[in-house]
Amino acid sequence: MIDVGALRALHVVALVGTIAKAAEELGYTASAVSQQIKRLERQLGVAVMVPAGRTLTLTPAGRMLVATAPDVFQALERCTEAALSVSVGLPRGRLRVVAFSTAVRGLLAPILPALGSRYPDVRINIEEQDPAKALSSVEAGTADLALVHDTDGMPSSLPASMTKQLVHTDVGDVVMRRTHPLAVATEPLTSADLIDYAWVTSPRGTLCHEWFRRLFADLPHEPDVRHLIDDFSTQLALVSTHDVLALIPRLARPPLGEDLIFRELHREPKRDVYAVWRISAENSPTIRALMSELAS
Repeated sequence: MIDVGALRALHVVALVGTIAKAAEELGYTASAVSQQIKRLERQLGVAVMVPAGRTLTLTPAGRMLVATAPDVFQALERCTEAALSVSVGLPRGRLRVVAFSTAVRGLLAPILPALGSRYPDVRINIEEQDPAKALSSVEAGTADLALVHDTDGMPSSLPASMTKQLVHTDVGDVVMRRTHPLAVATEPLTSADLIDYAWVTSPRGTLCHEWFRRLFADLPHEPDVRHLIDDFSTQLALVSTHDVLALIPRLARPPLGEDLIFRELHREPKRDVYAVWRISAENSPTIRALMSELAS
């Protein structure tokens, strides 16, 4: 009988490209992954990977195994979930969730107490990953569910083995001191309202910097950016003490002190947040439990 763990190791190597990266994804050593692949070759009596210069490449048998591996994993997952749904009254077991940092803070952390109270036999393990990495983890089977946003790392179409559901729409607001001239505004702010003030914003290459850049794209001159800071709590510290403005997603926004307020934007930047999981886990009691709490 083929070792399913060894087959998964081969599948992950094919997905990420190297044994070292596969080991990182699976939480093993590179030596352990190599041993799993060798064990698979002994079981099959045929090589599945061969040296190609300084790297390894799949043999025809290896390519065939990798192509059929998702069907094997999905069938096994469906059988397991069907057995659990029949034999277990309430969700139980471990659910491995991967998510970007602000989704952990704004979506997962708030529901964990209620989830733990309602389903005491469910154990949630959370790992912070960017959307592209999170999708890869779900596809590889090293995570059960991912929270990703559609502005970074979300492909136009998911692999056929995966499905998604919208769980939240995040919006960006401008944070300022209560004494700032714009604090008296009663209508959503426009780029023209904001262009003449100093800013702290996220570094180039981040989602929030892209939001910031688009905010002023229709104006003839650049805004006055004083600070580039990745951490939102640090941004707020600068807003509080230096009278600069900050554009911060609501999911990422810590509680504002008494000296700070936020104002909405006329063209508010948005990002949709999706939960993604494998179709073969569609009937998972633990995924259903988490999705129920996210929807409440």
